[in-house]
Amino acid sequence: MRYAFFSGKLAAAIPIIIWISVFRYTTAEVSISPMYKTLVPPFLRNSIFSQLPVGLRYMLLSALGFALMAACVKLVSSTGMPIFQIVAARAFISLIISYLDIKRKKIPVWGNNKPLLVARGTVGTLGLICVYYAIAHLPLAEATILQYLHPVFTAVLALLFLKERIQLSTIACIVLSIIGLIITVKPNMLASSAVELPTFAVSIAMLGAFFSAVAYTIVKRLSRSEDSSVIVFYFPFIALPLSLTLLGGEIQIPTLFEAALLLLVGIFTQIGQVCLTKAMQTEAASKATAYSYIQVVFSILLGAFLFNELPSVWTLLGGSLIIVGTLINIFGSQRAAPSK
Repeated sequence: MRYAFFSGKLAAAIPIIIWISVFRYTTAEVSISPMYKTLVPPFLRNSIFSQLPVGLRYMLLSALGFALMAACVKLVSSTGMPIFQIVAARAFISLIISYLDIKRKKIPVWGNNKPLLVARGTVGTLGLICVYYAIAHLPLAEATILQYLHPVFTAVLALLFLKERIQLSTIACIVLSIIGLIITVKPNMLASSAVELPTFAVSIAMLGAFFSAVAYTIVKRLSRSEDSSVIVFYFPFIALPLSLTLLGGEIQIPTLFEAALLLLVGIFTQIGQVCLTKAMQTEAASKATAYSYIQVVFSILLGAFLFNELPSVWTLLGGSLIIVGTLINIFGSQRAAPSK
């Protein structure tokens, strides 16, 4: 029953995967691919997506990739797969893809600022472990909202270490998005009758948000001297040996179903990571991460599609606030730098 259910959903999701691959090459730096011209009708080629700023396009693709990754992590963790094994499988897949991408570009593998690259990989790995643990031990909506505390941390870290000026539009986006995120969780987190979440799991989720913010800030600093593919490569390069060490001998032989999920975790995470790195290179750190709130909307759609979770009125209201906040951020950025 489980295999039949998932295989049908996976077959229906194939167009989503294709569209991600196609839109991955629709930015200002890369010409439209033949596949894009073949699969995407002209009215979509000239849609609002192509009119959005490059950084926002990358962040939308990143958010979708991470939302699909979270759904796969939730599914595979429900089979009893150890969290460290999921991280290791994801890192192994990403390591291969990243290495091949570097070879394709014919650039040095190890980059220039090796200490900072290693720090980015280490902090990113710790954050990833925390995020996967939260997804496995908390309801998906609550895990997502706690994970998305990282833009607040990022904005503060960008101000302190990157000397970036936080625009009013970014502040408005963060405030509206946080309110929207809280409402999206069917406001049981604010109600007196709400079910108390496990304290340890919540603490791990918040720690993961902080590690993610530190990693994003380091990526912004590295983007001044490193190619995006090198930055991405160091993440799985550190994550694979670290997660295997923490896993010890508790390796679970995956079934075909679990192996497929692990493969998708690696693919979707790689898409999200590459697009995130590109977004951080084209936008201010605080603004780029503010765009990532759109992942919650994708998660709502995936929840309805994969888990038959129909969004409530509160969820729709929260999602609307997130979209409004994102639009304020976009137009505020364009007004502040119209020539960009």
